[in-house]
Amino acid sequence: MKRLKATIAYDGSGFVGYQIQPNARTVQLEIMKVLETMHKGRVVQVVASGRTDAKVHATGQVIHFDSEFSIPISGWLKALNVLLPEDIRVHSIEEVDASFHARYHTTGKIYRYKWDRSGIISPFTRNFMVHVKPSLDVEAMRDAAQALIGTHDFSSFCAANTAVVDKVRTIRRLDFEEHGNELHMVIEGTGFLYNMVRIIAGTLAEVGLGKRQADELEKIVAVIDRDAAGITAPAHGLYLESVMYGS
Repeated sequence: MKRLKATIAYDGSGFVGYQIQPNARTVQLEIMKVLETMHKGRVVQVVASGRTDAKVHATGQVIHFDSEFSIPISGWLKALNVLLPEDIRVHSIEEVDASFHARYHTTGKIYRYKWDRSGIISPFTRNFMVHVKPSLDVEAMRDAAQALIGTHDFSSFCAANTAVVDKVRTIRRLDFEEHGNELHMVIEGTGFLYNMVRIIAGTLAEVGLGKRQADELEKIVAVIDRDAAGITAPAHGLYLESVMYGS
C-alpha cells in the first residue's frame, strides 16, 4: 500500500463545500467516486488539509489517499484528470511516507480574497470575485490590517457557532495586491478558525468603504466578541491558495 499526496484545484461554484454531506455534491465525494471506480468498487478514503465551504475555491488544496496500485506518477495525474469533472483538477501528485497526513501535518496556509472594483462586474467573474465600490480606500485597509498580524485570540473573527475552544491563532502575513480593477487580500497563518478569513475580509472592506476607522481593529481583537467585527464576506471571493508542510 502506497500513500499519495496530491495538490488539487477546484471551482467551488458548483459544490456545497469540500467535505462529504448527505445528498449533496462535494469535492471530496467527486474524488472518492473516481478512486472507487479506479479501484473496482473499493472505497478509498480521501483526507484534505481542511474543509472549504460552499462556493469557496481552491488553487492549492492538498489531499492524501492510499492505494495498492503501482502506477507511475504521470499515469496517476493523467487518469485522475481524465476521470474527474472539469471543475476539479489535480496539479501534482507524489508518493509520500505512510506517516504523512494532509491535515495534521500542516504548518501554515495561504488564502486569497478577491474583490472587483469595476463599475460593472463582468458576468464572467461574478462567481469568482466580490463586487465593491471603486472608491475603496486600500491604504486604510492596509493600516487596519496591521492590528491582526501576530498571535492573538481571534474570537472576534470566528463564527459564533464553532465548537473550537482555543481560538488563538498566528497571522504571519496580511497584504493587499492591486491588479488593475482587482484588489486581492493575501493572508498567511499557522491555521484559521471557521469563517475567520471571510470575517477579516468583511471587516477590512468596511474600513475601506469608510464604515469603520482603521484604528478600530485593535479594539475589535481585544474585546473577543464576534458582534464587534464586521460582516462575513461572501464565500465566492475566497481561495485556498496553498498549504505548507515542514518548517
